[in-house]
Amino acid sequence: MVGDTDDDRSMRRQGSSGHRTVPHTADVRIEAWGVSRESCLAEAATGLVDCFADLSTARPTAVERVRLAENDDDDLLAALLEEVVYRLEVHGQVPVDVEAESDDDGLEVRLTVTGLSDVEITGAVPKGVSWHGLHMGPDPYGWSCTAIVDV
Repeated sequence: MVGDTDDDRSMRRQGSSGHRTVPHTADVRIEAWGVSRESCLAEAATGLVDCFADLSTARPTAVERVRLAENDDDDLLAALLEEVVYRLEVHGQVPVDVEAESDDDGLEVRLTVTGLSDVEITGAVPKGVSWHGLHMGPDPYGWSCTAIVDV
């Protein structure tokens, strides 16, 4: 990804998945990467949570499954991140772990969640995902994506 440090490139060459957040004017930019499209999507959702919550002591209380229709990659990224924001706002749920699998009908996402009141809030809770700067696709090391999140 553009702006990778030497450490980030070294990790990516070893086939790892990961994410980071970068400050953005009044928002947060999430950058994620993975060896597959599904691992990249899961990292992006985890990065979204990491921008506002400390999950180090969080215990999962439920497992939620979400099916996202097969769309282009940018649409899938936006739909998954919006699902996380929706669960925060409507159900007070925070994903502790995210797994994604593709099948013939789309993307099956498993969210292991806990209550918002059960995590330490470390930043502004996201309000939505911007279409500006949203991108997901293959790169030389697997897959990468970027999203700007309104906080």
